[in-house]
Amino acid sequence: MKVVLSISALLLCFALQAQTTYTLTVRTTDEPIAKGAYEPTLESLQKYQAPEWFRNAKFGIWAHWGPQCQPGQGDWYARMMYRQGSHPYNWHVQNYGHPSKFGFKDVINTWKAEKWEPEKLVALYKRAGAQYFFAMANHHDNLDMWNSKYQSWNSVQVGPHKDILAGWAQAAKKYNLPLGLSIHAAHAWSWMETAQQSDKEGEYAGVPYDGKLSAADGKGTWWEGLDPQELYAQNHPLSEGSENINKIHSQWTWGNGVAMPSLEYCEKFYNRTADLINQFHPDLLYFDDTFLPLFPVSDAGLKIAAHFYNSNMARHKGRLEAVLLGKVLTEEQKKSLVWDVERGAPDQIQTKAWQTCTCIGEWHYKNSIYDNNGYRSSREVIHSLIDIVSKNGNLLLNIPVRGDGSIDEKEIAILENIAAWMDINKESIFDTRPWIVFGEGPSAEMKNPITAQGFNEGKIKFSAKDIRFNAKGKVLYATVLGPPLEAVVIKNLGAATSQNQIKTIKLLGSKEPVKWAQHNDHLKIEKPAVFPNDIALVYKITLR
Repeated sequence: MKVVLSISALLLCFALQAQTTYTLTVRTTDEPIAKGAYEPTLESLQKYQAPEWFRNAKFGIWAHWGPQCQPGQGDWYARMMYRQGSHPYNWHVQNYGHPSKFGFKDVINTWKAEKWEPEKLVALYKRAGAQYFFAMANHHDNLDMWNSKYQSWNSVQVGPHKDILAGWAQAAKKYNLPLGLSIHAAHAWSWMETAQQSDKEGEYAGVPYDGKLSAADGKGTWWEGLDPQELYAQNHPLSEGSENINKIHSQWTWGNGVAMPSLEYCEKFYNRTADLINQFHPDLLYFDDTFLPLFPVSDAGLKIAAHFYNSNMARHKGRLEAVLLGKVLTEEQKKSLVWDVERGAPDQIQTKAWQTCTCIGEWHYKNSIYDNNGYRSSREVIHSLIDIVSKNGNLLLNIPVRGDGSIDEKEIAILENIAAWMDINKESIFDTRPWIVFGEGPSAEMKNPITAQGFNEGKIKFSAKDIRFNAKGKVLYATVLGPPLEAVVIKNLGAATSQNQIKTIKLLGSKEPVKWAQHNDHLKIEKPAVFPNDIALVYKITLR
């Protein structure tokens, strides 16, 4: 996930996106594009409109889970374990051995998911208020989490020997939650380049890691019969500057010296993803890419988008109920799919539906975050949700899953606290739309620009002086982000504006009558004697 794009890389991306011809044109013989209203072109995809169910849903929960969670060392383990001197490398050597002898393919073999109970987890997520559920289909490590027709390195043939996505899909169906699948594997090509390299010093200096092994090298090993190149995809030269571990950020848009993917690689990615769509019929797809995967060097992403939209329409009697999410979008690209903002949010209302994806810890489970009580609190999550919804957005929240398939008791407590708040206040979240302004108070007056794909989360702190608005018909919800120390003054609800004629005010979760007075330039609401919760107070204001 955590990819930061430089300004030069973004400018290159936008220039390349103006092209209408692609270097690599993938064949769709094995997995044909479903026929329908959408063609695999930029112009055709711009007919897209986000479905109402997604705009009403507001809150989803994500299991960003795979073999990189097994070591419990957090994000990008499969890349960083091959970087001498990094914490993941040092931990790997101490616990597994040197990566020339025990590589990421072998980490996969230790992943058994022995405590995974998908129905129990999805039930908890729904209890916490989730209106849709996301599972990770593959990450940059290139392992498919289902019985993949086109990738032998999948969770049925190796690791847990379980169809992970089938289990998640069955649980989502049982609890009537739309199913989302996230796809990150397009960048395995460059992301796993560290596996081609070697130590710079010490006993193993110059000894290659396992990134160039072939099927022939597997004789007599646990992985005999499998080709490591199908997993690592490293039968190509290194990208320019690959000795700099952070160079990949500026190369994420398939430019700035990155080793260009082969046609075979692009076609395989297309087939894997089309197979995924055809097997599971997801309601939502998320690509961890700039706009669409392998764009603009290949048309694979455009063809996947057209297939996803058309196949979804066929299952819904001509209505498009699908949600496709991408990152770092231009205004033109926002017409083709839903904008996803990673770990952040825009600072103004957006005209189109959008989504924040974020996490209470790191994307992959990290033991030290648990040990050091480093999770984001339920209070922080709820405040983020309220702010995002006020700006026409949805929140997709990752709850990191241990390698064994369980979540810890601290994560369960966070979800239970979210559930308790939702039990009383969920009507102010679901099925709502932005009001005239998204909010007022100190945080609403501050600029908080997005960096690349997001990353402005937590830069502004909310307090009880901050108020967020959203509406449902003649009902306006004004949410105070914390227990107020004095009367609440709302400047945007003065009597001078005709649209602000107030009929009643109720505090959700409280039986106390609300004492209020509307003045020409503000509404004043007296502080209640007892707060219904200590996170966020929701005033339900019925307008005449």
